[in-house]
Amino acid sequence: MPGLLDGIRVLDLTIWRPGPYATQLLAEIGADVIKVEPPGGDPMRTFPELFASLNANKRSVVLDLKSADGRGHALALAADADVVIEGWRPGVAARLGVADTDVRAVNPSVIYCSLSGLGQDGPLVDAPGHDLCYLAWAGALSPEGGAPREPAVPVADLSGGMAAALGVCAALVRKLRTGEGEYVDVAMTDVLATWTGAASPRSEGTDPDARGVPGYGTFETADGGHLTLSVLTEDHFWRAVCATLGLADDVAALGFVDRMARTAELQSSIADAVALRKRDELVDAFLAAGAPCAPVLDRAEMLKLDQFRARGVATADPWLDPAIGYPIKLREHPAMRTSPPPEPGQHQDATFR
Repeated sequence: MPGLLDGIRVLDLTIWRPGPYATQLLAEIGADVIKVEPPGGDPMRTFPELFASLNANKRSVVLDLKSADGRGHALALAADADVVIEGWRPGVAARLGVADTDVRAVNPSVIYCSLSGLGQDGPLVDAPGHDLCYLAWAGALSPEGGAPREPAVPVADLSGGMAAALGVCAALVRKLRTGEGEYVDVAMTDVLATWTGAASPRSEGTDPDARGVPGYGTFETADGGHLTLSVLTEDHFWRAVCATLGLADDVAALGFVDRMARTAELQSSIADAVALRKRDELVDAFLAAGAPCAPVLDRAEMLKLDQFRARGVATADPWLDPAIGYPIKLREHPAMRTSPPPEPGQHQDATFR
């Protein structure tokens, strides 16, 4: 069954994670992706399982873009592509002769996407960095001040890749309607800054200096595990938490504004009560009572979860077991992985024709 992007041709000049994740999202819904690797291959190949998760359904050519032959080969492929995506620091694509202007000279209607940490302009355009730096620039590590909290997954890389795929798909809709190309400039820090937002989430009538919400957070259990609770303004969720933990009736009767005035005290009471019980038993009790709760799972536990197996998120490929499925369910044209990640240069003579 053809995917939603069947017939769309993508030339992928990216390495490592953000760009390959963007093109993997496109490849699994039908795009024909030719991956250009430098001599020696994509350095992500040093992490084989991760490389496999980012490069199925793609073809590989190895080109030295610093040479005239390699650059010419890349431009010949670009001439037939609908989309070209690069992920170098600003200025590198131009030095290699495969920038937007170079590609547009041979393919005026191309959709050209540049995916970088800080974008193609601005005072920080030349600042080096990786995922953690971009989170820091965007205020995402400490949006309310205080000690920074590092996420356990590369949020900048993955959000940037998904934003690039979104921008490309939007540009493709326009191109199919009008024939016009587009230049898509995605900065991971821009994406993260929009997630940090311009204002703190403050509820009317509460102390503007309050930190946190009672019943919202991560708590340690008696067996050394952790669980999360996510009560916000909902009184029924609060009552369910209190009933499960055996907190006093007068505490359970508190409204949101009153709870916010006693945040530290109430969080301490919840933590003490949670610490007396085992994780999985308490999660079951919370859910049975209608309280918003989840266990803090590690990767192995997540892969075994029936929810993700049922939805095809935790799955297996013939070449990779376990594997992670596509993040979106498409009923009529489902995403598919049909071929394993390529060996370097496996499709050296590949074309889009």
